[in-house]
Amino acid sequence: MDDLTTPPGPHGEHAPGADRQDPLDRLDEATSALMMLRDGFSAEEPLDDVLQRLAETATRAIQDADAVTITVNPEQPRTAAASDASLVEIDEKQYSADRGPCLEAARTLRAVRAVVGDNRTSWPEFDAAAEQHGVRAYLSVPIVLPASDHSDARHMGSLNIYSHTGTAFDPFDEGLMRLFTTAASAAIDNAHRWQRSREQITHLETALLSRAVIDQAKGVLMAVHSCTADEAFAMLVQRSQNENVKLREVAQRLLDSVAPG
Repeated sequence: MDDLTTPPGPHGEHAPGADRQDPLDRLDEATSALMMLRDGFSAEEPLDDVLQRLAETATRAIQDADAVTITVNPEQPRTAAASDASLVEIDEKQYSADRGPCLEAARTLRAVRAVVGDNRTSWPEFDAAAEQHGVRAYLSVPIVLPASDHSDARHMGSLNIYSHTGTAFDPFDEGLMRLFTTAASAAIDNAHRWQRSREQITHLETALLSRAVIDQAKGVLMAVHSCTADEAFAMLVQRSQNENVKLREVAQRLLDSVAPG
């Protein structure tokens, strides 16, 4: 693992920061990219679609970033978005080996910069895959859901940046990427909330539909047997128990049996 202030390596590259844009220009570019990303967000957009646009935006906003991937679900990590699908293999090598800069960032909740070729002992799988794809530098920044009054801060994934330039990335890039991880955190949290809301609505719709079917079946039994609503319901419950079938299915079968052919 390479500190972000490490001097040039043995390959003759310039030190990080040389020939780089002015920080204010870099900040302006990142801010513009984030504003465009924000304006494109949809409350009902699938999470992976949101993260895909975020990965592509981050690639354009960060100098020397040739590709960006986004890892989610720390317990069973997967790459949810990638601006270059051919580099997903580098992430997957880390997942299968259970080590690498992506997972290091996740476990320490700190940004990790790796210079490919310097980590063969610690992360041989990562180094081999990165070299195969021509990647020279890598920066992984954790995506963390901030702590609230009712929960601790929670790691939700990592934003991983690839470069074909060995001197890529500096502390300013790390700061810029934290802006994007904040956006990713919000997107993931919103998507989870939306999914929970959809599930609740689906359950409610199912419950209302079941209630309507059961009420109709009760009406049929009351008319046929001249009984009360409670007695009709008891009949449905008894058949449900005897046949080991859900009450709604029993009611639907009854309605189907009396429906005009």
